[in-house]
Amino acid sequence: MQFDLVGAEAIAEGRATDAYFLRTEETLDGADHSPEVVCEVTADQFPTGQFEVFAGITDVMALLEGLPITVHALAEGTMFDGGPVMRIEGEYRAFCRYETALLGFLSGASAQATAAREVVEAADGRRVLSFGARHVHPAATAALERAALVGGVDGISHVAAGEQIGYQAGGTMPHALVLCFGAGEQELAWQAFDEAVDPSVPRIALADTFDDEVEEAIRAAEAIDLDGVRLDTTASRRGDMRHIAREVRWELDSQGHEDVEIFLSGGLGPAAIAETRDVVEGFGVGSYISNAAPVDFSMDIVELSGEPLAKRGKLSGVKQVYRTADGEHLVSRAGVTVDGEALLEPIIENGEITREPDLDGARRRCATETGRVGFPSA
Repeated sequence: MQFDLVGAEAIAEGRATDAYFLRTEETLDGADHSPEVVCEVTADQFPTGQFEVFAGITDVMALLEGLPITVHALAEGTMFDGGPVMRIEGEYRAFCRYETALLGFLSGASAQATAAREVVEAADGRRVLSFGARHVHPAATAALERAALVGGVDGISHVAAGEQIGYQAGGTMPHALVLCFGAGEQELAWQAFDEAVDPSVPRIALADTFDDEVEEAIRAAEAIDLDGVRLDTTASRRGDMRHIAREVRWELDSQGHEDVEIFLSGGLGPAAIAETRDVVEGFGVGSYISNAAPVDFSMDIVELSGEPLAKRGKLSGVKQVYRTADGEHLVSRAGVTVDGEALLEPIIENGEITREPDLDGARRRCATETGRVGFPSA
């Protein structure tokens, strides 16, 4: 069976590229010209005060490994608001065809990690699960779920993506399961799930398929040994979700089900999460993370044969970025002493990977950086 996707072989060979890079190779080869350059990947030349989370570097490392180049980059999970996030040194001919894929890896993942961090911060300690896999091409789900995890979500939903990145996917039931048992037979669906699914899976029942959320929540709590209910009312009928959740909480408590937790899902973003976080225990977030607008990275030559050089609108010369003690993100010319922690570190030296990917470390780094830089920015 053939799917409309570009495979790993095409990406690794550099065919997942814009055609003009292949024309560039032909031209350089025809001129027998292969200059030594330094390229930098940036979104903004100077700090903007609007921080984003750097992600996607794992795929970039796999893409560039073995090429005769040296690469410096921010560590995954680092917050940035300007200046380079990556530097590549070597013969331009050796890596020019990989620019398209490289920027694609970084742009989407950094945006999704940033969106994930925004909802995690809005949740203020409540659980957040990534439900966005249905909004992207199946081939991109592992990158999405990894980015969401870097941003700090507590769990993911996509099975194959979890297998790819070494993270267990979770989830309980869709409305379709309840619908399969028919109107008025919700108890049969909840009980069938309870009997068939491994006991390690939380018993979280959907409680808004046919009837009022309060009614279905009580019925579910009486039907099985319930861990929680999920409210996923469609936007067209949602109403005041904070009020609905408070009603459900009140009635569950009134009838002796204080231990049953409440989870919300369905079109949630930071504002809706912040409004309801005091009355629920967790959130499932999909499109806000998966559909985040890509970070507008570009890759530009900043040095040619050891001399500073750049096109109009870009800053020439090799640079370093720093995190100061008070959380400021500074951009400086390389070699200029700055009182802060240098953030661009080697990840590939002469084709050899020098810093292995670390998802757990990236998650910790993102959480730490959040406090240091005051994310999200006002």
